[in-house]
Amino acid sequence: MAYEQKPGQFSLFKNKKKTTDNQPDYNGSGMDLSGQECWISAWVKRPEGKKPFFSISIQPKDEQQAAKVETVKAELVSDDLPF
Repeated sequence: MAYEQKPGQFSLFKNKKKTTDNQPDYNGSGMDLSGQECWISAWVKRPEGKKPFFSISIQPKDEQQAAKVETVKAELVSDDLPF
């Protein structure tokens, strides 16, 4: 029986191909809460004098879904503000 991810679940793996600091320390895939497949990337941040934490990015796998996300972002950041 193969493992099936459910909405809201992701799998992360150590990035063994990392060559620069801009590339994620961990990457993987999963499903967002609506069930859309996504890529996930995580960087370990170690601020001086503070506890380490993860900085995480989630991107849709489907190009049409990615375009939809960009449209929503554009609608949220509009130049037609009344003030």
